[in-house]
Amino acid sequence: MPIAGKFITFEGGEGAGKSTQLTRLADRLRASGEGVLSLREPGGTPFGEKMRDVLKHPGSVIQPAAEALLFAACRAQLVAEVIAPALASGQVVLCDRFIDSTVAYQSGGRGLERAAIEAANRLACGPLRPHLTFLLDLDPSRGLGRASLRDHGRSDRFEALGEEFHRQVRASYHALVREEPARFRVLDADRSPDLISEEIWHEVQARFA
Repeated sequence: MPIAGKFITFEGGEGAGKSTQLTRLADRLRASGEGVLSLREPGGTPFGEKMRDVLKHPGSVIQPAAEALLFAACRAQLVAEVIAPALASGQVVLCDRFIDSTVAYQSGGRGLERAAIEAANRLACGPLRPHLTFLLDLDPSRGLGRASLRDHGRSDRFEALGEEFHRQVRASYHALVREEPARFRVLDADRSPDLISEEIWHEVQARFA
């Protein structure tokens, strides 16, 4: 399967199962002989991991514009240091969240101007865009419940924002799908992880075989 040098992202709300499905796809690609790099946002670099702690910590008080710029800064570092070199070397890069999260959360959820978010993404990434994006779609009440169980009731900054915020995020994701239907594959995340991972594998084979 000629997938070398492809960039695949996983998007969705809290508790949708993005990291689980990314890990399963990475394992399957490695078993088929592909070189795979698995990443998360924010994170993936020493700077990004430090900022992840700040951005997700429930005690952090960050203005929406500052929050968006911190995400963009983490992304710029990740693209330059990790993603671009990995793609150039022929690795498959899988990332848990990328540009679409900033549009969905900081524009759709926080209400920041979409054009400003897009400008920050262009500055951070240049022309780089995912070849394929899986949107794991889940009702926010279900997702927040899952996240609470996973984190033993300790909500991070974004999980604590409540259902209405996350419904706006979900609506923003669906708007992005309508804008770029060829890039996205929407998956019903309220199903068994095994069924979802099979759909993801078949989609990757269909896209890149």
